[in-house]
Amino acid sequence: MRRTIRRTLQFLPLFCCLLTLSAWAQQSVVSQIRVIGNRQIPKETVLARMFSRVNDTYDPLTVERDFNSLWNTGYFENVYIEKEDTPKGVVLDVYVTEKPTIREINYKGLNSVTQSDVLDRFKKEKVPFSVESKYDPTRVAQAIAVLKELLGEHGHQFATIKADIKRIPPASVQVNFIIKEGPKVKVGKIEFTGNEHVSARVLRESMKNLRPVGIPKSIFLENIFARTYDASKLEEDSERVRQAYRDRGYFRASVGDPKTHLRNETGLSLLTFRPRQGKRIDIVMPVEEGGRYRLGKITFSGNKAVTNVKALRGQFAEKEGDWFNATVFGKGLQNLQKAYGQLGYINFVGIPTPTVDEATKVVSWNIDIDEGKPFYVSRIEFQGNTTTRDFVIRRELALEEGQIYNSRLWEVSILRLNQLDYFDPLKVDQDSETHQNAEAGTVDLLLKVKEKGKNSIGLNGGVSGLGGSFLGLNYQTNNFLGLGETLSLAANVGEVQRNVRFGFNEPYVHNRPLNLGFQIFNTKYDYNASKNYKLAGGNPNNLSTATSSLLQKYNQASTGFSVSGSYPIRHSFKRLGVTYTLDRSSISTFSAASSSFFQTLAFRSGIQGQNALDGIVSSMASFSFQENKLDATYQPHNGHEISALFQVAGLFGNVRYISPVIEYRSFHPVKGLRFNKEGRNVFGLRLQGSYIRGISGDVAPPFNRFYSGGEAELRGFDIRSATPYGFVPTKVNFNLTNPDGSTVPRDPTNPSLGAIQVPLPVYGIASIGGDLNFVSNMQYTIPIYARTVAFVIFNDLGINMATNNSQLRQSPEGQAILNSPLYGCPNYSNGACQGGVPISFSRTINPINGTNYIPRDSLGGELDIMAPIINAPFRIYYAFNPLRLEKNFFQTNLITRAMFPAGGAGDFSFAEAEEAYGALLQLREPRKTFRLTVSTTF
Repeated sequence: MRRTIRRTLQFLPLFCCLLTLSAWAQQSVVSQIRVIGNRQIPKETVLARMFSRVNDTYDPLTVERDFNSLWNTGYFENVYIEKEDTPKGVVLDVYVTEKPTIREINYKGLNSVTQSDVLDRFKKEKVPFSVESKYDPTRVAQAIAVLKELLGEHGHQFATIKADIKRIPPASVQVNFIIKEGPKVKVGKIEFTGNEHVSARVLRESMKNLRPVGIPKSIFLENIFARTYDASKLEEDSERVRQAYRDRGYFRASVGDPKTHLRNETGLSLLTFRPRQGKRIDIVMPVEEGGRYRLGKITFSGNKAVTNVKALRGQFAEKEGDWFNATVFGKGLQNLQKAYGQLGYINFVGIPTPTVDEATKVVSWNIDIDEGKPFYVSRIEFQGNTTTRDFVIRRELALEEGQIYNSRLWEVSILRLNQLDYFDPLKVDQDSETHQNAEAGTVDLLLKVKEKGKNSIGLNGGVSGLGGSFLGLNYQTNNFLGLGETLSLAANVGEVQRNVRFGFNEPYVHNRPLNLGFQIFNTKYDYNASKNYKLAGGNPNNLSTATSSLLQKYNQASTGFSVSGSYPIRHSFKRLGVTYTLDRSSISTFSAASSSFFQTLAFRSGIQGQNALDGIVSSMASFSFQENKLDATYQPHNGHEISALFQVAGLFGNVRYISPVIEYRSFHPVKGLRFNKEGRNVFGLRLQGSYIRGISGDVAPPFNRFYSGGEAELRGFDIRSATPYGFVPTKVNFNLTNPDGSTVPRDPTNPSLGAIQVPLPVYGIASIGGDLNFVSNMQYTIPIYARTVAFVIFNDLGINMATNNSQLRQSPEGQAILNSPLYGCPNYSNGACQGGVPISFSRTINPINGTNYIPRDSLGGELDIMAPIINAPFRIYYAFNPLRLEKNFFQTNLITRAMFPAGGAGDFSFAEAEEAYGALLQLREPRKTFRLTVSTTF
């Protein structure tokens, strides 16, 4: 028993140690983690950020990591973790105080810039400060710094900004920026010291940021309008001054730190004639010109693939012996890089090293070339084309897989894809990725596209002074079934016009770039010249009928088809095409002048009279040449297009004429303006010249002559209204009228036979059209929202001329129709006029003096909106017409008193005819036009 007790006592310390270790182990286990104080952030989010887990062994180092992880989230203002020992283990209490949420941001006193500008700058500078974000004093300080920088760029260099934070229970804040912009600081005098050979005016002109706004190259008007001072731009302008010296041969020129002096503005404002308020900063810029150097030799080293030194030297435009020009030399380096890029040397590097001969003042250069190795195209892949098939994109690429990578061909490929108008505009540096495999010497190309709506639905309508009220609907899909085919349908129905067209175009035939298409059309057009101009004269009952009979009133109906084909010239943007069109037209006349005009004009050999107005068959072949380097179809940003068209009609038809048309279009981004530094704005120009003349003894059909006007040419004028006018000889029958207004009957015993009618020779008024037409369109486009909304300032100038009177020649048969009758009715016997006289009309229709060679000009602005659903440009424009036709004249009068019988009826009728056919006419084209349309001008 004692031995047992003694053994038990021997193991008692060991048992106690085990019990202690067991209790200690139980207490070191994390039994629970409690999150306290969180409001918006879920408990699970907090626990996910921690490294400690329930049932893990408690470790103070892990708890420290938990604290750092939670603090670095930026969600909390305060974080601390407490440990609580319990019989079940360690309980971690995580106390957090969340950062308040910003509910409102106010900019009190901000006037020089908009809040939108502020938010854009925050985004650009990557300042995460916005409504609904977490309040952080550090971010507020960053926002204040960005605001000061932004205000400084707008001339408020001394702006003060204070942040006022107001708590919004329970856990939100309102941030108010109290802004005092202070006086606007503008650039004062800009002076230079040390400039002996380059004038201060030239140096100031090179300072694009801070130079005064004035007339360029002016002497005394240069400093009228000062720029806003921006300290951050002063360093850039200092470098530009140095570059101006280097461009003039002063290779070692240097510019010291500019000195600035702040002063109050003095003098009177040129606009308000009041004392100026604000401050000016005068700038004094020290320069050291050094010597002037000429360009010596340009040598190359390291060039292994290209051993033709002359080819390398040809990339530099400057010749040896010229004054050294740093800008021209830099462009030569860029040209050298592009040239190597076309050979596949993507990683080309050229390091220029100068060698200066101080004795002769010559600077020579050695360009150490690191060519790298040529890269081949391994794969070309596309992303984003959900509808357009890959092969439709691939066939437009000038670069193929397996070829040496050519940077120029890749740029050409992007340009050709933009011309398809299938996608949003593509840019090489933004929408294509290049992935190199240096070991294999290959490059993979990825092109990211964003497809546009392939369906274009246009709905237009309105009221035109010429066309009357109309409604039009057109549908076109320029990427039918994703195969690049074009299907179009257009229908315009109105009060005086109808146009129905259906067409289909296949850009590739058997996977060759042969473009084939066809079109079927049916058109009808009613022309009423009385809507083109205002006629003023007397108001007898007979006047409206007489005047109406002298105006052009007719309609033209045509039905036909056309087939076309074109093929590109290899390795270029040039394309040759041919089109054949066959149509059959008929003319219906509704006035004596129109009947004479169409029935006597020599546009159909041997066929005159009423037969000339039906069965007019035009069989025309058109040959075209086009070079298109525009970077987009709608609203191009850069590039040009030249097109030439030669039309010849006569094969299998009964009208014969030729008509060449030449058109040039170009678009240039406008850079350098302070509000348009990136060149978003675009200047566009179109020049077009057209000519037409008959062949084989015929004249051109009157409906094929040129009638300018409308939103496609001269926006301020109605369609077909800008034209020369001419006198058309015709015959009218005038009722013999008594002084009391009653007509003299042919047979008093039978009034149903009507009145005695006196045949009179008169001249009608016709818009005869031109045979030579020039149009110039200039416009300045200011994008407002991407390519969807834009404002356009435009000027349209055109002149439509009838230069060849032989093209307004009447046929012998037609002239005989007019000259054979006897005019006048001195005596009326046995139901017929007797004693008439012959009249010999002129064989040509001569333009009215003052209506030919008259330029028309429209100046105005328009708002262009690309409707997202119909995928067509909707335009609202206002045009003022500074050059327009305003002409008063009397009709040529061939009527004599001898053409009427003696007596009161003859006297009265002669006076009526004189007033009706010899009245003063007024041609008045509109002074201004406001119009809505769905179309483009060019």
